[in-house]
Amino acid sequence: MEHARTAQASAPVSAGQVVVVEHPLVQHKLTLLRRVETSTNSFRRLLSELSALLAYEVLRDVPMHDVIIDTPLERMNARLIDGKKVCLVSILRAGAGILDGFLSVVPGARVGHIGLYRDPKTLVAVEYYFKMPPAMNERDVIVLDPMLATGNSAVAAVERLKEIGPRSIKFVCLLTAPEGIRTFHQHHPDVPIYTAAIDRQLNDHGYILPGLGDAGDRIFCTK
Repeated sequence: MEHARTAQASAPVSAGQVVVVEHPLVQHKLTLLRRVETSTNSFRRLLSELSALLAYEVLRDVPMHDVIIDTPLERMNARLIDGKKVCLVSILRAGAGILDGFLSVVPGARVGHIGLYRDPKTLVAVEYYFKMPPAMNERDVIVLDPMLATGNSAVAAVERLKEIGPRSIKFVCLLTAPEGIRTFHQHHPDVPIYTAAIDRQLNDHGYILPGLGDAGDRIFCTK
């Protein structure tokens, strides 16, 4: 796979697949995102650009169908993806920062939202919102969240989605850490993770190191 590598999570309990997208443009924009001096405006723009680049890799195996079209010269058999069968699920609130980049690539995709927040004491994910398009059993779901840190929010989101039985699920993040990968694939070994980098570890507060800080705070300029 060009500009991407597939790795197995380090813990033996995990059988899940992790695809690290190493395209130079992805890595370049990720470096700019990490910098503490990157402004809110630049952070948002870079996040959208990087997300669009990730979308090309994530959608590499999206199903296609044949159609008959007319070119200026003749009729031909061509191929299209059915964007309406793709459902982008944003984990609020930071997932909204990735959503626009994916929609720029697949504007016909349907969109769902899961509202989760991390309890600051227990680090457990608490759901406060869930809204999906109809006919989810016919859709390929791509879950979007900038950070896979402790993994608790991602685990809860995918568990909730599996209750409504989508055709397939993938999880996309900018950054992750070994702890998050282990936790996620202990619960969902069947769901591949797509990311731009696997960082070193989590700190005592559950933040990724070296990371890029709190993605939601940097997107929305909050504390």
